[in-house]
Amino acid sequence: MDTTNPIARLIKPRSVAVIGASADPGKTAGRPVAYLRKHGYAGAIYPVNPKADAIGDLKCYPDIASLPETPDVAIVLLGAERAHVAVHELSARGCAAAIVLASGYTETGEDGARRQKQLMEAAGRMRILGPNTIGLVNLTDAIVLSATGALEMDEFPVGGIGVVSQSGGILGSLLSRAAARGIGLSTLISTSNEVDLELADFIDHLADDPGTKVIALYIETVRHPARFRAACLKAARAGKPVVAFKIGRSEAGAKAAVSHTGAMAGADRMYDALFEQVGVIRARSFSDLLDVPAALATGRRLHGRRVAILTSTGGAGTLVSDDLGVAGFDTPAPDAATADALRALQTGSEAVLDRNPIDVTLAGLRPDLLRGAIRALLASPGYDALVIIVGSSSLAQPELMAGAIQDCLPETDKPVIAYVSPHAPEVGALLTRHGVPAFAAAESCTAALDGMLRVSRFVATSDAPPAPDTATTAALPASWQGSLDEAQAKQLFSRFGVPCAAERVVATPAEAEAAARELGGRVVLKILSSQITHKSDVGGVAVGLTPQTVGERLQQMTGDVLARAGVRPERFLVQEMVGGGTELILGMHRDGLGTAVMLGMGGVTAELFKDTTMRLLPTTGGLSRADALAMARELRTWPLLDGFRGRPKADVEALVDAIVAFSNMAAQLGERLVEAEINPVFVLPQGQGVRAADGVAVLA
Repeated sequence: MDTTNPIARLIKPRSVAVIGASADPGKTAGRPVAYLRKHGYAGAIYPVNPKADAIGDLKCYPDIASLPETPDVAIVLLGAERAHVAVHELSARGCAAAIVLASGYTETGEDGARRQKQLMEAAGRMRILGPNTIGLVNLTDAIVLSATGALEMDEFPVGGIGVVSQSGGILGSLLSRAAARGIGLSTLISTSNEVDLELADFIDHLADDPGTKVIALYIETVRHPARFRAACLKAARAGKPVVAFKIGRSEAGAKAAVSHTGAMAGADRMYDALFEQVGVIRARSFSDLLDVPAALATGRRLHGRRVAILTSTGGAGTLVSDDLGVAGFDTPAPDAATADALRALQTGSEAVLDRNPIDVTLAGLRPDLLRGAIRALLASPGYDALVIIVGSSSLAQPELMAGAIQDCLPETDKPVIAYVSPHAPEVGALLTRHGVPAFAAAESCTAALDGMLRVSRFVATSDAPPAPDTATTAALPASWQGSLDEAQAKQLFSRFGVPCAAERVVATPAEAEAAARELGGRVVLKILSSQITHKSDVGGVAVGLTPQTVGERLQQMTGDVLARAGVRPERFLVQEMVGGGTELILGMHRDGLGTAVMLGMGGVTAELFKDTTMRLLPTTGGLSRADALAMARELRTWPLLDGFRGRPKADVEALVDAIVAFSNMAAQLGERLVEAEINPVFVLPQGQGVRAADGVAVLA
C-alpha cells in the first residue's frame, strides 16, 4: 500500500479510530466496532468514548488526544453539531481520512450548508468521506468501515466488482443482493454529500486496484464533470469497464427554450452523451447495475452479435431469443459442421440439435451430452457467445450441471451466461460462483451481452482537443446581445465557417421585389424578428415566391403575423430557395456537465421525430472530424445522406466541415454563447456543399 496516498490508507487502513463508539452493538454507534471484529479486521481498533472504559476487550479512550497513535482512518459517529470538532482534532494529529456518518448537512438546507462548510474547513488537509455516508466496505481485505445493517450477514462473496454509490442505503442494498446471487464484490464506497472525496476520486483509485475488474456506479449527479471524465477514461485504458445507474431520468429536460435543441437536449440526454464518450455503460434498470458487471467481471469479451442458445425447455429459449432479437442480436441456426457435431451427440430422437434455440431435452440430467453440446457451440465459428437455459430438470442436481458448464470454460474466451427458467435463486448463485453469470430474466441476459459488446467496441482515447480550426475569434459587434435575429445569427455562423444561404434584409414590398430579382429564381420570404423564433407557427414564412409575387406576399404576411402574434413585423428576409437537399438540425446545449453539439433530422418535424445524436465538447476546443462523421452515421436517417433507394449521395464531407466549424464556435465563444441552432441546414448532393437556411443564437 502507498502510505503517502490518503485514499489508499482510507480503503486499507492499518488502524481505525471509532469516535463516539457505543458499547451496545444494537445501536448504530455500536455497529462499526462490532462489524470490524466480526468480519476479521486485523489492524488496531481504537474506540473513543469518554463514558466507557472498554468495549468488549478493547480499551476505550476518553478523547482523540489520548489515542496511542495517529490512526490511518477515523469513523466519526458524532452528530452534525459536534462532528467538526472531532474532525479538526483528527486533522491536527495527522489522520489520513475521516468517515463522517452524520446527516444534517447540505441535504437539509442553509443551516446544513453552513455546517458542511465548517466541516470542510475543520478537515484541513485530511480527506473526508461523506458526510451523510454509510461508510465503505473493503471485502478484498476484510475491512468494514460501515454501519450498514447489511453487514449482519456472516460472509460475502469476494470478487472483482467495485461499487461507488452516492446513496448510503443503496450500498447496503447492493451488498446484500450481490451476496444472495453469488456475485463477488471487491470494495463498496458510499460518497453521499461529497464534501471532499467524490465519484471521480474512487473511480481513479479503483482503476489502479488489482482486486477490481469492473466498476459499478450509483449516480445522483456528477459534480465535477472534467474529473469524472478523466477518471472514466483512465479506467477504460486500464481495461476496467464502468457501469453506471443514473437516477433522475424523469427530471424536466424539456425546459422552456428558444431553440428546438434546448427542448430536445435536457439533462438526461447530456448524461447519455457523457457516458457514451467515456465508455461508461449505462444501466437502464437497477437490476442491470449488478447484472452487467457480473458478466463483465468474467473478463470475457463479446466481439459479435451471433448468439447460440442451448436449452432443455423450448419456451424459455424462445423468451431469450426474442429479447435478444429486439436488441439487434442474431440467433442463427448452426452451420453444417456444427450441426453435424451436435447430431453425433444425440441418441434416439429426444433432441433437436439443428436449430437455434438448440434443444437438448433432459440435458440437465446428462452432463456428458451437455458438455458435448457446449463444446460444439463454443468451437463453432458461427457464434460469438452462448446462453445456456437452465430448466426445471436441472434442479435435482444443480452441482452436476454447474460442473459440466465450468469444465468447458477454459477452452474458450467467448462469453457463456445462463438463464435460470424456474424460480431457483440458489441455482443461479451456484452457477455465478462457478464463473457462469446467471440471470432470472431474459432481459438481463440481453443487457449483459449488450454491455459486453459495448466494452469490446469502445476505444479509449485521450481527452485532448483536436487541432484548432482557422475560425475567427474577432470581437463581435457590440449590438449583438441577447436573442439575435435570424440575419445576425447566420452572420455569426458564417464568421466561424458555416456556409449560409444568400439573403437580403428588406422592409418594403419594393425592396423585396428588388432582392428577389438580385437573388434570381424562386425565393423564400420570412419575417425578421428576435422575439418570434418559430416563424412558421405565426404565418411568418412563405416559399416558392418570385419577384412578381413577393411584394404582395409581404403585405399579406404583415397582416397574418399581426393577427396571430400581436406583433407588426417591420423587417423581412428575402432568401435564396435551397432545394434538393436533406434537412438536418445542428444545435448546441450547455448545462453543468458541459457543452454539447446536437445533430438530427431537421425542419418543422425535428421535435416530433427526435432522431438526434449528441457529443460533449472536449475540455478545450471543438469536435474532431471523426466525431462529426460518427454523429452523422448514428442517425436513423443516415441512409438518406448515403444514397437511400437511388437518392444522390449527400455532401457528407461538407456536413462534417459545418459540424466542426459550429463546434469550434461553441468552444471559442464559451459562456458568451447561451444558445445556438441551425434548423434546417440543407445538406446538398455530393460536391454542392451545405447551406444554413435558418438560425437562432442567443448571446450573453
